[in-house]
Amino acid sequence: MGDSCCSTQLIDGDGVFNVSGVENFVKTVKLGDCGLSYAVVSIMGPQSSGKSTLLNHLFMTNFREMDAFKGRSQTTKGIWLARCVDIEPCTIVMDLEGSDGRERGEDDTAFEKQSALFALAVSDIVLINMWCHDIGREHAANKPLLKTVFQVMMRLFSPRRTTLLFVIRDKTKTPLENLEPILKEDIQKIWDSVRKPHEYKDTPLSEFFNVEIVALSSFEEKEEQFKKQVASLRQSFFHSIAPGGLAGDRRGVVPASGFSFSAQQIWKVIKENKDLDLPAHKVMVATVRCEEIANEKIASFCANEEWCYLEEAVQKGVLLGFGRKLSSILDNCLRGYDMEAVYFDDGVRTSKRQQLESRLLQLVHPAYHSLLGHLRSKTLEDLKVAFEKALERGEGFAVAARDCTESFMLVFDEGCKDAAVEQADWDSSKVREKLQRDIDSHIASVRSAKLSELVSSFQDKLNKALAEPVEALLDAASDDTWPAIRRLLQRETKSALSDFSHAVSSFNIDQVYVEKLLAKLEDYARSVVELKAKEEAGRILIRMKDRFSTLFSRDSDSMPRVWTGKEDIKAITKAARLASMKLLSVMAAVRLDDEKDSVENTLTLALVDVANSATTSRGIQSIDPLASSSWEDVPPTKTLITPVQCKSLWRQFKAETEYTVTQAIAAQEANKRNNNWLPPPWAIAAMLILGFNEFMTLLRNPLYLAVLFVAFLLGKALWVQLDISGEFRNGALPGILSLSTKFFPTVMNILKKLAEQGQQPVAPMARRTPELDSKSFPNGVHNSLASSEASSNVTSSDSGAEYTSPVKQRSD
Repeated sequence: MGDSCCSTQLIDGDGVFNVSGVENFVKTVKLGDCGLSYAVVSIMGPQSSGKSTLLNHLFMTNFREMDAFKGRSQTTKGIWLARCVDIEPCTIVMDLEGSDGRERGEDDTAFEKQSALFALAVSDIVLINMWCHDIGREHAANKPLLKTVFQVMMRLFSPRRTTLLFVIRDKTKTPLENLEPILKEDIQKIWDSVRKPHEYKDTPLSEFFNVEIVALSSFEEKEEQFKKQVASLRQSFFHSIAPGGLAGDRRGVVPASGFSFSAQQIWKVIKENKDLDLPAHKVMVATVRCEEIANEKIASFCANEEWCYLEEAVQKGVLLGFGRKLSSILDNCLRGYDMEAVYFDDGVRTSKRQQLESRLLQLVHPAYHSLLGHLRSKTLEDLKVAFEKALERGEGFAVAARDCTESFMLVFDEGCKDAAVEQADWDSSKVREKLQRDIDSHIASVRSAKLSELVSSFQDKLNKALAEPVEALLDAASDDTWPAIRRLLQRETKSALSDFSHAVSSFNIDQVYVEKLLAKLEDYARSVVELKAKEEAGRILIRMKDRFSTLFSRDSDSMPRVWTGKEDIKAITKAARLASMKLLSVMAAVRLDDEKDSVENTLTLALVDVANSATTSRGIQSIDPLASSSWEDVPPTKTLITPVQCKSLWRQFKAETEYTVTQAIAAQEANKRNNNWLPPPWAIAAMLILGFNEFMTLLRNPLYLAVLFVAFLLGKALWVQLDISGEFRNGALPGILSLSTKFFPTVMNILKKLAEQGQQPVAPMARRTPELDSKSFPNGVHNSLASSEASSNVTSSDSGAEYTSPVKQRSD
């Protein structure tokens, strides 16, 4: 319950308003959201009268209470602020320093008056805590204090009806109804005795104050009864701002969001009012001597050997136990001051002690700061080593960075605690922030380096995945080349981006930055393709000649062409040049965006079909479509080979491939000449005229035809066996030499075969004729010869086979 009340010191014992603390309190309890629905309660009364105990039981706060076993002394210093727990509307309570305390002394009552006036000016309800046996007394009942406060309040602030709730503690047997008139009468007398401004001269007390009285039993003797009475009193504070509630009068209330500023201004006005400042004369007596003692202690501290050792040690590095050792030295010095100044005025002694402590802390602060600097440097170096090892173990970058940061920031915090000096409230947050910035900077630099390595790694993968396949696709050069390249680029890029997104997820970086890296990787993939296309475009002439040579010199089965005279060299040349032109059109521009262009059509019309277009134009001079430095449908950034360069390359290509075509034509003509065995037409005509008599002789004597037929068959067999056409294909002289070596063995082989066949019976010979071994006479020559003989010598009849001669058959 105490944690939710958020107790904060509003004004310290020296009267300094805690601006930042109040603003933080307002934000923590969300007071600014309440508008006008809030109430302020405060309590005043003598020191050690149980004010903090009453508030803690009444509002469930956690104000510091006096420990009775340690003696009765001042517990609350200044003014403290807290939020009442589980009370609606939002109610905040102020615990004031007790009046009439021995710590401030009899002459230093200014703060009592200031704090009381502040409570009456700010609060809606003021609890005045007093002992039952003090009723009717002058000072114990706070009458002089209330008189001064009433008088100044009338002059400084506008009228505001505040509820004065007198809480009578340790109620005796005297009935409350007998005590109540006495209290109200005393309050009225105080009001009547106050000198009022002219405008409030006849104003009754009820215009400014609503007086309520409640009595409580002794907390120490009747604790259970005390708690029941406090619980009953607590109910009075619920809905206190409603009409008829304890804080029903809401005149002049400020919005909750302005509470902090309003309280600060009220305290400023009260502090500047000289009527409340009553300094003590004996303060002047002790000033000189206390200052002398303080100077002596400063000199003694500077000469302390232990301090000199600490000061020297922290210049070299981190020193364990620095805070504990230095706190002990400072404590001994301050205790010495206290012992020598014990008989002097308490206020002066305390003030000079604070000055002494401040001067001592100023002396030791450079050493403390130096120690923090060494601690920061050491922590940063240790973090760098640990972070690198964590990454080497394969931990995720973000996880390793977070774990190392948290771990070493805890180490630094522990070092700061070890270096902390008890007497000082030094803030190490700036050094801690610098360490945090250094750690963040180091992690950012490592992250940048790792991301660069990761990007380079994926760029290498993309280069390997795209460069060679793109080169192969461009070498193929077909209508599907660039679509295939686009599909390849899309597939590999998508795969690389997916893997990269997964790899970079461990870095836990901003998604916008991740998108930039992905876009950079995607652009790199496109640049790889474009660069490879530019490289291939630089070798386009070599590629074109290679393609032309391949298609021109080899057939569809990739076998070398033999120019026998049957090939259409013109058609083959045109097809090979079209394929080379296709390669040129593919390499002319980068087509990664699937945009149509007319590069191929332009090249075809201007380079390959130039004869057709010239015939069509019929003498009309046309504009050369390649007489330009850019393509019509291709932007300059995507152009690899300009139209003018294409024309120049094609001219050079044709010149360098013309020799190959000429050689093929010459080989074809030579082959035709070698294979032409027929005599010229005039020789054939002469043979027919001059050989007419011999032809008629053959017709008159058919036996000559049979002899010629057999001679023809033998000649054909020799032709086939000797492969005369093949032998003369390599030239006349090599053919004659080769035939001279094979002629005699071939003739002997044929005669041997005929002799073997002549020794066999005729009838079986006729039956086996279709099954003669073809191996002796390649290409079926033997079979055709046997078939001819069989058809000449054998006829069929109803009774069986019959042998006849050709002459007899002719006479029949």
